[in-house]
Order: sequence, then structure tokens, then C-alpha cells
Amino acid sequence: MVKLTEKQRRFADEYIRLGEIAQAAVNAGYSTKTARVIGKETLTKPYVKAYIDKRLDELKKESIAEQDEVLQYLTSVMRGEQTEQTLRGVGEGAQEIDEIEVDATRRIRAAELLGKRYGIWTEKQQVEIKTPTFKEDVPEDDD
Repeated sequence: MVKLTEKQRRFADEYIRLGEIAQAAVNAGYSTKTARVIGKETLTKPYVKAYIDKRLDELKKESIAEQDEVLQYLTSVMRGEQTEQTLRGVGEGAQEIDEIEVDATRRIRAAELLGKRYGIWTEKQQVEIKTPTFKEDVPEDDD
């Protein structure tokens, strides 16, 4: 794989951040007069495109919670391992932020969501279906 120059890497990072070719090129150190042309040309290079795609995948993974992370968080809430912030009056209209335990309602909700995920709360019903047969519909010679 071809290595990016420092300017190309800065351009790619700025392009990811801004989504705008000319400004990304200027921020990366290219001339204002040629920024748009150089930026478009740089984006056509396969190794620059590959770098941008790779960085976007990394950023996506960092910003979106995976299934395990969500389940771990819900479990920690249910077990009372999480706290939340609340305001407490300290007199004369002043307030301070306090850390308090997550209340029972939120812990129960976390348990419900985990239960749904694992199918604990599904109601099972036994249904028996009988299909009627009509002897009148069958011709006599088909016995």
C-alpha cells in the first residue's frame, strides 16, 4: 500500500471532519487558489480513498454502542452499579450537583429490557387448531 504524505493525511482527516473539499485542503496546508482542484484530485487517489474509508469505519465503531456494550450497561444499571446526577439546593437559591444511586424504577426498566432481549417475558400459549373435513365435498367414487 502506498503511504500518504503528511499533507494528504491532514487533508483526509480535515475532509472527514468538515466534509468540504476546498476548506479541508486549505486547512491541510494547500494554497487557497488551488485548494479545490488539489482536493478533488487528492480524493481520486485510491490510497487516500482507502485511508478515508478506514478512518470512517474506525470512527463509526467508536461512536456506536455494540450489542455487548448495551447489555453490559443495562446489567450494571439493574445491579445498582450506576449513579446519576441530581441537583440539590444548598440555600439562598444555590444548587450543587450530587451523585445518587439509580432509582428502583430505572433498575426495573433495565431488567425488563434485558428480559425482553433474552425472551424471559414472552407468554407461551398452547393453541390447538382442528380443521373440519366435509364428506359432502368428496365424490363417492374417490374412496
